[in-house]
Amino acid sequence: MNNENFSSVCKNLEDSPRLWLVTGVAGFIGSHLLEELLKLNQKVIGLDNFITGFESNLDEVKSLVSAKQWKNFSFFKGDITSIEDCKKVFALRPEFVLHQAALGSVPRSIENPIATNHHNVTGFLNVIEFAKNVRVKGFVYASSSAVYGDHPELPKVEERIGNCLSPYAVSKKIDEQYADVFNLNYGFRAIGLRYFNVFGARQSPNGPYAAVIPKWIDALAGEQTVLINGDGETSRDFCYVKNVVQANILAAAGQTKTNAPKIFNIACGDRTTLNELYRILKDLLVSINPNVKNAKATYQDFRAGDVKHSLADISNAKQFLGYEPKVKIGEGLKECFAWYLSTPKAQKSS
Repeated sequence: MNNENFSSVCKNLEDSPRLWLVTGVAGFIGSHLLEELLKLNQKVIGLDNFITGFESNLDEVKSLVSAKQWKNFSFFKGDITSIEDCKKVFALRPEFVLHQAALGSVPRSIENPIATNHHNVTGFLNVIEFAKNVRVKGFVYASSSAVYGDHPELPKVEERIGNCLSPYAVSKKIDEQYADVFNLNYGFRAIGLRYFNVFGARQSPNGPYAAVIPKWIDALAGEQTVLINGDGETSRDFCYVKNVVQANILAAAGQTKTNAPKIFNIACGDRTTLNELYRILKDLLVSINPNVKNAKATYQDFRAGDVKHSLADISNAKQFLGYEPKVKIGEGLKECFAWYLSTPKAQKSS
């Protein structure tokens, strides 16, 4: 299969709209899923507790779709850890579930492992149990490349993982194990997507748990010092959010064989070091602010719980989902700049 498969799936959805549930809908990835689904004229139920999501993300989506499309969206302020909140949204009997709600960040999980477990494990179990009970047609959930832990092999292949290095990684690994058990005991198929360093508009540069790309863009634009953990040779497989949206829709509504894997790496299959990323961001900003040319980063200790290198083997996602990452890091960063440099800091949310 190739990328024509995604166009075909989207065409089928437009011709025959479905009812979707997106958990964490006001978050970074969740709001992008909402935007794409509404543009495909789908009906969407959204659930969010605004711990890491923001109303401004929903407001932005509203400004990007038609009034008619926005009417297809029903929002519920609620929490996946609440049985009653889950009962309310699943009473509407969604056909597809894109489960994005979670308490992210490796450092946050090390600081508060109990909260991470509560939201990422208990919350996940609530959602998958209700999804099973109403017999949804497609259930897709966000996992993470963090589950590879200390396994040294590059690129990362789905069936080979190491020891977890953080409570966040443990929580995502447990989600995958629960998904396997639900398939074994109930015949309920759930597809996990292991995200690799997703970036894009609506990703917050604020707070101690901010992702590296929006945080560095914000620092450079404000002529502040960029802090790099370690020697800068740590590498990541950065994946633009539009690629993640494609993967979710394909995994939920595409034609996937029953014997296909149930876990997929979602990335670009490229590796960029933090030093290379810093140079790319400086080059992009220098035309706007020449002072950036002389900016010097400050190196600090390697961050606890992080892996040194990350690179995904995406051959399974290509073969079984028809996934093709259309936007590489350079193009994606250019789109990020357009958003970050035109959006007031107060509105840059999850």
